[in-house]
Amino acid sequence: MSLPKYEIFRTVVELGSLSKAAETLQLTQSAVSHAIASLETEFGFTLLIRNRSGTSLTENGNHMLVYMQEMLKINEQMLQEASKINGIETGIVRIGTFPSVSIQWIPLILKTFQKDYPLINIKLYEGNYHDITEWISEGKIDFGFLSLPAASSFDTILIKKDPLLCIIPDTHPLYHNELIHYKDLHQEPFIMPKSTIDNDVSRIFKKHKITPSIQYEIEEDQAIIAMVQNGLGISILPSMILYRLPDTIRAIPLEGNYSRSIGIAATSFKRLSPGAKKLIQHIQDRVL
Repeated sequence: MSLPKYEIFRTVVELGSLSKAAETLQLTQSAVSHAIASLETEFGFTLLIRNRSGTSLTENGNHMLVYMQEMLKINEQMLQEASKINGIETGIVRIGTFPSVSIQWIPLILKTFQKDYPLINIKLYEGNYHDITEWISEGKIDFGFLSLPAASSFDTILIKKDPLLCIIPDTHPLYHNELIHYKDLHQEPFIMPKSTIDNDVSRIFKKHKITPSIQYEIEEDQAIIAMVQNGLGISILPSMILYRLPDTIRAIPLEGNYSRSIGIAATSFKRLSPGAKKLIQHIQDRVL
């Protein structure tokens, strides 16, 4: 077993490049290539496909990466536990986050946490719910922010309820309403958010038997807001995303006061490293 080789392999996979991995790890590119070649010799099969655009995992490499990440995580937990016994809080914590959390919570959380624990290094991985769920399952991150309910195999903690609001342009008849009723949304031109709260919105429509006229399905939140502003439809987004709305758009509460439940998820909170546990407690203290 060679943990340094596993760390090199993981870094190459994350960055998609031998040269970028070498720069990050402060090694020569030759040393990185040698480590990967050594692993491939030990395992007896190819782990990476190398081409001009960078590197990508083979199917076998993908399988082996899961085990390497688990072994590196256990090693990190052991080192952090030893540091804790010696009265030193140190280590690396990897967390998954999605854009609205990254904007609204993460900067203050990192600022205050690093003041209290300057030797604990936080690495952020930003993606959508699907990405974060996969990263948790694969052991790529220690824990991640998700919309609950998450996978039944995960341990979860509810952090905050984030209201879902209907955004309406000033040219729309519903603009002056104080509450949006679901009957108002039937066959209404609608911009469906993707990769963030599409499941939350779909559940609302299904429960109330609403059939909106979906004009576009958009992943980027600011693109949805721009399309609503230009009269291409209305949409439903979480309050945390709507902190800089143009004056020509109103965010109006929905009948029933629906919200998304933002939480933290991990494969097991008990098995997290001391640093990860400290960070989760810090998040709860700061956000709740």
